[in-house]
Amino acid sequence: MNTKRSLLYWAPRILGLVAIGFISMFALDSFEARQPLTTQLLHFAQHLTPSFLLLALLALAWKREKIGGIAFITIGLIFSPLVYMLNHGRNHFSVAQSLLVVLIITVPFIITGALFLLSHSKRNTANAGA
Repeated sequence: MNTKRSLLYWAPRILGLVAIGFISMFALDSFEARQPLTTQLLHFAQHLTPSFLLLALLALAWKREKIGGIAFITIGLIFSPLVYMLNHGRNHFSVAQSLLVVLIITVPFIITGALFLLSHSKRNTANAGA
């Protein structure tokens, strides 16, 4: 595997792990000093549910790049307006702030999906030419 194909192979996987790790950090807000530890741990696990689902999707995408790529792009596109509305409406962020939050939270998943599709396409092109 040449360097360019190797980079294209690893880029979506690493970006996916980093994006999931970033999303997982938001689960840390479930810890409050006023609640019992068991309640805090239960809330922490509940907050990590999206991360576990995204990790399962990443595992699928690792072997089936086309399916994973489409799924990551779909997730990013579906959650972009939801993240925008949550931050603009409930948190009273400005339009620019809300768009920045969308850029930070959902766009990495769209890019991850696009990279998985590109990797799949390049691999199929290389296999067809061989």
